[in-house]
Amino acid sequence: MNKIITIGREFGSGGREFGRKLAELLQAAYYDREIIAEIAKRTALSEEYVQKIMERRPIAAFPIHIGRSFSFYPVINPVWDQGQAIYQEQHKIIQEMAQKSDCVIVGRCADYILRELKPLRIFVYSDMESKIARCRANINLDDKDAQAMSDKELKQHIIDINKNRAKYYEFYTGQDWGDKSNYDICVNTTRVSIESAAKAVINLLN
Repeated sequence: MNKIITIGREFGSGGREFGRKLAELLQAAYYDREIIAEIAKRTALSEEYVQKIMERRPIAAFPIHIGRSFSFYPVINPVWDQGQAIYQEQHKIIQEMAQKSDCVIVGRCADYILRELKPLRIFVYSDMESKIARCRANINLDDKDAQAMSDKELKQHIIDINKNRAKYYEFYTGQDWGDKSNYDICVNTTRVSIESAAKAVINLLN
């Protein structure tokens, strides 16, 4: 069976970089934005649109769980319809990726989607000061809005993104995002480098 690691992460905690470093050290495949690219390819939607749909809080008042069949009717909000279609593609793509080889998959409910394969489930977090500093260091120079944000505005931006991630995760899994009982390892990147944190996890696996 392939070695599978899933990464849940707070925005600004360095979870994406952590996952990439783990994959590099393990010589495993790394999947993150590649999932969005594949969804866009299969649905003929733009990557930007797929990303926006996936970042929104689900709009239904009841949870949807993997394996449940969907019946769409004309009265259903088209955004809801597309959101579910995108999630179903995501579900299939993540399963396919996990079957190919050893891999590290970042976000997108992969820990829950692949639960029957028993992946190593990691959650990456840090304190707010660290998240703000990391976001400042990684702001795209062409992103004028992000550059213009005050620390207060950036803090609220981080809080909002993490709230949306929590709602998305809860909606599709029925579990609490960031709850330590849903993960095998929780990594605090506040006072350690991404590389040293990744190496520490590798040592735990050996």
